[in-house]
Amino acid sequence: MAEKDKTLLLQDISETLRPRMFVNQYEEATQEIQEKLDSYSVEHIGADQPESCDLLDAFIDGKRAAGRGESTLTRYRYVIETFLRAENVTTRQVTAEHVRHWFSQELARGVRDSTVRGYREVLWSYFSWLADNRLISSNPIRAVEQIRCEERDRPAFSSGDLDILRRHCVSIRNLAIVYFLLSTGCRVSEMTALNRADVDLEAGECVVYGKGRKERTVYLTEEAALVLREYLATREDDKEPLFIGYQGRRLQPGGVRAMLNVLSEKTGVADIHPHRFRRTMITQMLNRGMPIQEVAILAGHSDVDTTMGYYAASKDRIRNSFRLHST
Repeated sequence: MAEKDKTLLLQDISETLRPRMFVNQYEEATQEIQEKLDSYSVEHIGADQPESCDLLDAFIDGKRAAGRGESTLTRYRYVIETFLRAENVTTRQVTAEHVRHWFSQELARGVRDSTVRGYREVLWSYFSWLADNRLISSNPIRAVEQIRCEERDRPAFSSGDLDILRRHCVSIRNLAIVYFLLSTGCRVSEMTALNRADVDLEAGECVVYGKGRKERTVYLTEEAALVLREYLATREDDKEPLFIGYQGRRLQPGGVRAMLNVLSEKTGVADIHPHRFRRTMITQMLNRGMPIQEVAILAGHSDVDTTMGYYAASKDRIRNSFRLHST
């Protein structure tokens, strides 16, 4: 470590010894300690280099300042703390072998490979940030291999699925949610954060704040605007939230997921979850010829590769496109 750290340590020791020793003893002891320190590597751990808890707090504060949402920060903290606790190590003790061992244990107990890949992304972000800010000497995740994930078919809703969902919505509020998610492609957290004043029904648009508090405009189809207007007309309250629960409080993402789970059981349509509406909107826009760069802006993606990851082209469409362009 730098000579500065040894000097700081010697000063700390000297301040402790000075009141307890005669001057000649103090000077001799100081000289001997200095000689001993020359054969050791000394690392200063202080306010500028805190231990695990403070390091994690510093990371979270840094990401919050960079605009990360609170749900993302909560996930960061949970994954990092779970890893450190499982491996019984501090942040500075972590090696690539600790990470590999934890990943292996998680996979062995049935955690999906895509979830473990997400864990690696969190740990990479954490240790990279610490290394970039010189709070640790190097990033141990660099030596940890990427997690291979089985490619799974993640289809969009078919038109038949959507018709079934619309017919089985038991309330105008639930129907408005289905139309809103499908029309805007919003993340569920973006939708539930909206207030009535955020939506311009005449223009058929509203402003949402996505990941990192990035602002973007999303749009309502005529049908979505009509159903949303009908829902709001049934409201007898003057509360701000665009969507409220049955107890009159702001509807939360968990409430939306619970409602969609009930709808799935009732209709027999599998995998009804908010993100599938987002995938469906992106797929529909691309299939109808909207430029992918514009779809990326609509979805709040910073690059088109992310948008393509949502695209669920059907085998029939690919087959027909091949027949069309191969003759």
